[in-house]
Amino acid sequence: MENKKSKLSIFTNGFIKENPILVLVLGTCPTLAVSTMASNGIGMGLCVTFVLFFSNIFISALKKVIPDQVRIPCYIVVIATFVSVLQMLLQAYLPNLNKPLGLYVPLIVVNCIILGRAEAFANKNSVVDSALDGLGMGLGYTCALTIMACIRELLGAGTIFGHVVTANLFSPMSIFVLAPGGFFTFGCIIAALNKLTKGRVKEKQAANKCLGCPGASVCSKVEEGGC
Repeated sequence: MENKKSKLSIFTNGFIKENPILVLVLGTCPTLAVSTMASNGIGMGLCVTFVLFFSNIFISALKKVIPDQVRIPCYIVVIATFVSVLQMLLQAYLPNLNKPLGLYVPLIVVNCIILGRAEAFANKNSVVDSALDGLGMGLGYTCALTIMACIRELLGAGTIFGHVVTANLFSPMSIFVLAPGGFFTFGCIIAALNKLTKGRVKEKQAANKCLGCPGASVCSKVEEGGC
């Protein structure tokens, strides 16, 4: 029973407690760039989930084989392999999604969410636990990104998933689909989450400043409270 509870907590950890976007504040560049439409948000989230899930499995399986001195380059090779597979699949079967995501799909290779979970979890835990962690973190990322994209699309274009929903309610505010609107929406969601959790998210952010950095284990600044 305790083992099942532990595995459930590993899976659900990425939804709220250590959500990659809203709590750990990782991968903010693609988050702000692709969250102008709900379809792009959910698409990017599922792409990251795919890479995170399979890279976690392979890195965990190979953790005893990969030399510690070159583990980061090895992680990048594994991640790049799955990103290449993902990109070919998108180009072949989902060209309409591949086009708006553009450059941000190849950039998943250096996404600090992927590298962070490889360094902080996958190379220290079993294959099953690493798979659950990757799936949970990926789905948590997808949920947060989709919520943010829905808000921006609704306020900025008056639509959700391309369907008009505010035709007679208010005029869309185009600033929400631009960079300033992205930062504003992102800040408001984090502030609301901090309010609902009575500041626990802010404390978690401070405690995990360097979690997404692959060099955290050898960085002296970690001992001083982070960068």
